[in-house]
Amino acid sequence: MVDLFGELPETNTLSDSDVQFLDTTLRDGEQAPGISLTPTDKAEIAQKLDATGVSIIEAGSACTGVGERETILRVTNLDLDAMVTSFARGVKNDIDLALDCGVDGVNLVVPASDRHIEGKVGTTRDEVIETTVNLTEYAKDHGLWVEVLGEDGSRADLDFLERLMSGAIDAGADRICYCDTVGHATPEHTAAAVSQLAPLGPTSTHTHDDLGLAMANTLVSIGAGANLVHATVNGIGERAGNVALEEVAIALDHGYDVETVETERLYDLAQTVATATDVPLAPNKAVVGENAFAHESGIHTDGTLKDETMYEPYSPNAVGRERRLVLGKHAGRAGVRSALNEHNVEVTDDELTTIVERVKTIGERGRRITDTDLLAIADEVQGRDRDRPIELLDLTATSGGATPTASVRLAVDGEEHVASGVGSGPVDAAVTATRKALDIDATLESYHVDAITGGTNALVTVEVEVSHSDHSVSVNASDADITRASVTAMLDAFNQLLETDRRSVTVTE
Repeated sequence: MVDLFGELPETNTLSDSDVQFLDTTLRDGEQAPGISLTPTDKAEIAQKLDATGVSIIEAGSACTGVGERETILRVTNLDLDAMVTSFARGVKNDIDLALDCGVDGVNLVVPASDRHIEGKVGTTRDEVIETTVNLTEYAKDHGLWVEVLGEDGSRADLDFLERLMSGAIDAGADRICYCDTVGHATPEHTAAAVSQLAPLGPTSTHTHDDLGLAMANTLVSIGAGANLVHATVNGIGERAGNVALEEVAIALDHGYDVETVETERLYDLAQTVATATDVPLAPNKAVVGENAFAHESGIHTDGTLKDETMYEPYSPNAVGRERRLVLGKHAGRAGVRSALNEHNVEVTDDELTTIVERVKTIGERGRRITDTDLLAIADEVQGRDRDRPIELLDLTATSGGATPTASVRLAVDGEEHVASGVGSGPVDAAVTATRKALDIDATLESYHVDAITGGTNALVTVEVEVSHSDHSVSVNASDADITRASVTAMLDAFNQLLETDRRSVTVTE
């Protein structure tokens, strides 16, 4: 049987490690396809990384161009507590360009595997060592902090990698870095490689997730003696990405009592990067995904209400999150009652049974049940007449001409509102007219025909999802006329939103 993790040094366990982060979101993260951060984006992210407690921020690659250098200079001028560095290839001009940006240091990347030494650069092992020594001495002579990274180190000959990094340390490098550049390595190999490098001097680890092993390789690196982790926020990066900073931070904090950063700031940091990069967080993303602290199952919800740690490894507050009890087809009585209690709605046991059944029925259709939906269900079950500030008085729609048109007449808090609109079809025209008549600050998130009955008197069911601020509601309406069903659904949704938060939704003429 293969021992995947090998035998780690007894003198360096995770629990007694002092670990810091080098964040490369602004460099390696930006190299992911489709990502291009503006100078403002980079400055904001750098400030939040600094506030989170990240020790080193790789602000970019000065060799990329004038625009990149101006952006790096903007970050260096922020007067951050974190050290700011630039990526530099194994050429003197890259170091000079980094110096022009006012950085504190450089991440000097040199080829380590024969594939890169011979196939990419066209040189020899001895020449790589000589160049590395000369460039390290040059950078140190100019007052820079220097980290030397052996590119493709996970596929390098380990004896050569040790010789290369030993030369860098002897030349004055502040630290060396083991790089799994292509996400090739297994934890067993990573542990062996870092164990061989760590005795030489301060050692970092740089892992990619092509095999889904970035986290495992990071943890065994630390166990083998590495004390600086290269990571990106949300794990963005080339191909399958880098190890995720927030995941490493929480794994070390929760699993090994190793404090690295202010974890309470991680969710805000993740959201900032997701917005800036336009790369949304997957719902099941560890630590920062929408579902990380969401519970729908009746058993899980009931257990969580009794003991918050029942189905969570750590508190959502630890990463700046809040727990959510989600209502859907798996909802149970405890979860539904808890949600109602949050809105001060008291129900009998029989009423709760009916409400739970309706919630489950809606959930089985694949719909998300919002707080607004739940309150509307409770109103109906308890027989309360809901205030309906908006009523449909008249609707006409025509599509016989070149341009479909529609007009609506509504009563809004007793006042008559009339508007007309045009669209690509009668439904589009009617929805446009309705929105003009109301001028409601809300968004139509989705619209589709949910079901059509058979026969000559076919009944059309339209479903719309409308949102405003933090509230959203999905509503069905049925009618033999698809246009009327659409407008009715829209108005029902608006009425529910108005009822939920009348003060935040304004209706004007």
